[in-house]
Amino acid sequence: MALAFDEYGRPFIILREQEKKSRLQGLDAQKANIAAGKSVARILRTSLGPKGMDKMLQSPDGDVTITNDGATILELMDVDNQIAKLMVELSRSQDYDIGDGTTGVVVMAGSLLEQAEKLLERGIHPIRIAEGYEMASRIAVDHLESISTKYEFSATDIEPLVQTCMTTLSSKIVSRCKRALAEIAVKAVLAVADLERKDVNLDLIKVEGKVGGKLEDTELVQGIIVDKDMSHPQMPKRIEDAHIAILTCPFEPPKPKTKHKVDIDTVEKFQTLRGQEQKYFDDMVQKCKDVGATLVICQWGFDDEANHLLMQRELPAVRWVGGVELELIAIATGGRIVPRFQELTTEKLGKAGLVREKSFGTTKDRMLYIEKCANSKAVTIFIRGGNKMMIEETKRSIHDALCVARNLIINNSIVYGGGSAEISCSIAVDAAADRHPGVEQYAIRAFADALDAIPLALAENSGLAPIDTLTVVKSQHVKENNSRCGIDCNDVGTNDMKEQNVFETLIGKQQQILLATQVVKMILKIDDVITPSEY
Repeated sequence: MALAFDEYGRPFIILREQEKKSRLQGLDAQKANIAAGKSVARILRTSLGPKGMDKMLQSPDGDVTITNDGATILELMDVDNQIAKLMVELSRSQDYDIGDGTTGVVVMAGSLLEQAEKLLERGIHPIRIAEGYEMASRIAVDHLESISTKYEFSATDIEPLVQTCMTTLSSKIVSRCKRALAEIAVKAVLAVADLERKDVNLDLIKVEGKVGGKLEDTELVQGIIVDKDMSHPQMPKRIEDAHIAILTCPFEPPKPKTKHKVDIDTVEKFQTLRGQEQKYFDDMVQKCKDVGATLVICQWGFDDEANHLLMQRELPAVRWVGGVELELIAIATGGRIVPRFQELTTEKLGKAGLVREKSFGTTKDRMLYIEKCANSKAVTIFIRGGNKMMIEETKRSIHDALCVARNLIINNSIVYGGGSAEISCSIAVDAAADRHPGVEQYAIRAFADALDAIPLALAENSGLAPIDTLTVVKSQHVKENNSRCGIDCNDVGTNDMKEQNVFETLIGKQQQILLATQVVKMILKIDDVITPSEY
């Protein structure tokens, strides 16, 4: 294995415990790595496009997830192979940066590896292949820039944003409601967007779900929904023009930090202690009333006595509200989070036009709606659905749509979808290959062939004859010089993606090509794999 010989011809060992390690070198290592990458891509290939299939994944503790979101599938697959983990990382970084195109990026990386394998068998050095791929990716990214279109929109004209979000949602399980959900996503993004700075903070959009109702009942609330109810059943369920005190201090007497013991040996002492506690609660409630609060939202709980006192003094309260939700409530209502009762002032109160408690169906589930806020920079998308899996998948779909709308606000360039951008890039890269005299031109041509994997997979998943469909569309591209022709997955009767309103963001498509090339280069450069053999 890793034997070396000294000047006298005696063998000595370089690797410690080498008999317990397995090792792959040279072409064998590269082929094993390529096989691992291809097998991951093959899993996701059938999930691509509007007619893509869903995957059902079961976690070790029995939770079932049904999805066709590439990043989620790979996240839950729990892969063991190191190269397969690279593909998972690839999908995750596409998800973090762009939020959409997580399946396509893995399929493209798998196709690039497949083409590289053919070149390796022809004896081309992996470094030359990697360099050729790098050149080709630059040509493809520049070509995408040249075929992209600026998509003008404004706060009043949101149709372009809605159309692009609908393209994203058309491949999801929620595609029957894609128009309504796309409008909700776009309105939510525009509510929190700073159009002058071209900046969107998606943390200000809260996505909440509740089992029950139907998908069409999903709504956008210009405010915050909290999965809590009033702390006492007799408190008012509807408060108009609410002044909200947002507290992170507990509604109870202070406890000494040190160890202590109170000896009570007479009834009088007990009554004095009790009176003191009562006075403390009284002071706290009175403090809230004095500053003009009509609703108290507290991060901690409070005992029955405080609860009863709040109800008597007609001061509605909500307890056990999470820290993130408190921050969103403070942003939406323009209030300040108060850590101590002594610091509570009128200026620190949040203002909301309406706070109401809403119950759902025959269940005892209630939620608190905080609406008509002073500062509507925080919004909530409230999803309804028949079961928990449906709601989770809708949340993932809405996340993708939100990310696409955000990307368009940051950069409003689009390319046409349906595989048209990939076919156009493939033709451009193939034509550019002839201008490179070295061995790299083989790799550049292979890159052009790999780009065809996306339209081929789209055709295959839509039940069309993949090769026939691709050749027809490709010839149409060349004859008509029309970069908008793609795969007619929905059988509309035209393959002009502009007419079908199928759009994708330019930055998302460029990122796909760059990330896939980067990972494939990394995999091709590995020529030695040393692993500890399992016991």
